[in-house]
Amino acid sequence: MNKLYENSETGCCLRFNPEPWDEKEIVWKNKLFVKDHVMSVFHIPINFGSVIVRNIEKIKAADALPTEPLMLSDENSLWGSDIYIHVAKDIPNSKMTKISGKFLTKVFEGPYQNMGKWIEEMNEYVKTKGKNMKKMYFFYTTCPSCAKHYGKNYTVILAEI
Repeated sequence: MNKLYENSETGCCLRFNPEPWDEKEIVWKNKLFVKDHVMSVFHIPINFGSVIVRNIEKIKAADALPTEPLMLSDENSLWGSDIYIHVAKDIPNSKMTKISGKFLTKVFEGPYQNMGKWIEEMNEYVKTKGKNMKKMYFFYTTCPSCAKHYGKNYTVILAEI
C-alpha cells in the first residue's frame, strides 16, 4: 500500500507546493479519476468529509493512491458539486471517469470567502492569455485541519481552455 499520505507531517494531507501549479498550462490525456457527488447549500458543502473518507478508504484498499494527490471539484450547482479524485488505477464499486484537455492554472491563498474574487481573477487571467474558458475546476489542496497546521489555505483553479 502507498504510504505517501501517512508519511505527511500531519498524517493526512501533504504540504502543498504551489510552484508547479501557479500560472501554468497543463495538458491531460485520459487522466483517471473516481467521480462522486457532494451535497451543498449555496455552494457550502454538507457531506464533503464523509464522501471523501468513503472514497479514500476504497482507493487505499485498492492500493491506488497516486504519487501526487489531486482532487477536483466542479461546483456545477448551488446544491451540489461533482468531485474527482485522481487515482492510479480503476477502483472497484466506484464511478470512474477520465479527464482530457488543456488547462490554465492559478494558485490562490486565503479563506474560501474570497472565492468570488478568485473566480473573477481567474477569468481575467484566461482573457490575458487570449483564451476562452470552457469550464472551471477547483483543487482544494488540503483539508481545513491541515491548512490550519500548515498556516496556508491554498486553492488551485483550473480553467479548461
